[in-house]
Amino acid sequence: MSEQQPESVRQAWRDVVDTARRSAADGLVVGTSGNVSARVGDLVLVTPSGVPYDRLGPEDAVGVDLEGHQVLGDLGPTSELPLHLAVYRSTDAAAVVHTHAVHATAVSTLVAEVPLVHYAAAILGGPVRTAAYARYGTPELADAMLEALRDRTGCLLANHGTVTYGDTLDQAYDRTAQLEWLCHLWLTASSVPGRTPALLSTAQLAEVTEALKGYGQRG
Repeated sequence: MSEQQPESVRQAWRDVVDTARRSAADGLVVGTSGNVSARVGDLVLVTPSGVPYDRLGPEDAVGVDLEGHQVLGDLGPTSELPLHLAVYRSTDAAAVVHTHAVHATAVSTLVAEVPLVHYAAAILGGPVRTAAYARYGTPELADAMLEALRDRTGCLLANHGTVTYGDTLDQAYDRTAQLEWLCHLWLTASSVPGRTPALLSTAQLAEVTEALKGYGQRG
């Protein structure tokens, strides 16, 4: 990336690469699967297609505008670019993380909505939906994802993986990790022979959602 690029763009690309590498290190993706993006103004920085994350450097930055026209870099953007752009056009997101996390993907083949086995669902805005299946990289998948994301910050993609977004890459990644953990928990609890997991009510989840508004350190 040229030194003429603003520091905000250069830092965003570093964050994209770091988050992509983190997703691989944490086992949320295999090989070059999954993708990460960050928005800086009208520029979307996104991982390139088919390049191992540990090989990415400053000179490999890929950027597109909100219409998908490449305006930065020589490498082609991820094939899942329509997913990322659909989120940015429809929300105030500044970051998007897409993974093929094993437990979440397994759950995407089983249910239309992740059962409320834990209040972690509140972190994602409520019960997490599964988007209808469509082939990767298609407008149909992006449309199905947006439907599943209504009033949510994350969803499953049927027989595919996860999508989460946030104000920062750290927040988007944390939501991905929470979603994978939630799916792992439900699969574990529901695998006990002769037992059915107790689920939270929507009222109980709403209570947690309200409590989370005051969660964390106050400066």
